[in-house]
Amino acid sequence: MTADTMETARARIRLFERSGPSVAWQPIGRAEPAVVGENGLAWGDTFRGMAKAGEAVKTEGDRRTPAGIYRIGRSFGAAPSARPGHLVLRPGRSICVDDPASPAYNTILSPAPGATLRGEDMGAERLYRRGLVIDYPSDAGRRAGSCIFLHVWRGPANGTAGCVALPEPRVAALQELSGRGAVIAILPKRALDRFEGCLPDGIR
Repeated sequence: MTADTMETARARIRLFERSGPSVAWQPIGRAEPAVVGENGLAWGDTFRGMAKAGEAVKTEGDRRTPAGIYRIGRSFGAAPSARPGHLVLRPGRSICVDDPASPAYNTILSPAPGATLRGEDMGAERLYRRGLVIDYPSDAGRRAGSCIFLHVWRGPANGTAGCVALPEPRVAALQELSGRGAVIAILPKRALDRFEGCLPDGIR
């Protein structure tokens, strides 16, 4: 997934596959519109060393999507699914903890009876009716950001709170990638040459 700059919410996403680590990546379909954080991108915690002067590094609440390369995690949504590990969201029972002071920071929990968790009630958010967890390895001590997902968008002109968002039919299709070793590269175009040899040819 590429954005023209670190400051824009508009992006493009394209799918590639290969049959083995020594085989060339092959594109599947065309690039399609996507959106990222309403304030653009910021380098994710494990990629902070890639940042050049003037480029933001991800922090909690900055409304930026973490740039870098991450594994695609489990699928989630409002409805049950036969996909292994699929998480069915329920209001008040599916909380993604965004409190850096909590030992559960950046995880999705179901609160124990009488317990209170500070975080996002995923089951109450309609944009999470379909989605995928992006396995973003955060750092609570640096308040490096939390709860990063691929989910349904509001539209092509509406950025997110820090996630990646797409039209619902595309999210539904991409959910089939969960559990298959898929990764997502989230990068500004001007940084593609910093990942030479790590990305499929022809990405621009």
